[in-house]
Amino acid sequence: MRCFFLIGVCGLLLSCAGVRVNYDYDKKTNFSSYASYNYFSDIESGLSELDEKRLIRALDSTLQSKGYLLAEEPDFFVNILSSEYRNAPNNAVGVGVGGTGRNVGGGISVGLPLGNSGIQRQIQFDFVDAQRDALFWQATSESGYRENASPSVREDRLRAVVKKVFSKFPPEKR
Repeated sequence: MRCFFLIGVCGLLLSCAGVRVNYDYDKKTNFSSYASYNYFSDIESGLSELDEKRLIRALDSTLQSKGYLLAEEPDFFVNILSSEYRNAPNNAVGVGVGGTGRNVGGGISVGLPLGNSGIQRQIQFDFVDAQRDALFWQATSESGYRENASPSVREDRLRAVVKKVFSKFPPEKR
């Protein structure tokens, strides 16, 4: 029984894998020149309406804590795109049986997939300069997603994504 408990705990930890983030930005951008933001009026994020509201609340809170103001005539616009995809299970166990003797041979092999294929959500954040209409910063996050998660779990997950994505915004000068 203890073995099953340990296997269950390990499975739970693996299903809650962290958020992976990729960043890209224009090195010539002076990030200190940006003080206000707003969202594109025609955002089609790909999220449910409720998840989109949760994400925007988390994003507003994060950007405002970094000193940016939500404005009608902003310095930059934010666009959000998301997609979901199913990961194939990447672990397998092979079981084989074989034998030889007196010029007779045979074998059986079976592959057993371990773990479920999980749903991954990719969210892309684009920051576009309002004056030049040019992309100057972009981040793409990938994280696990459960369709049947409770609203509080969804909100916590989206907050974690925003926190991870914006932990390195604005980029440090090198």
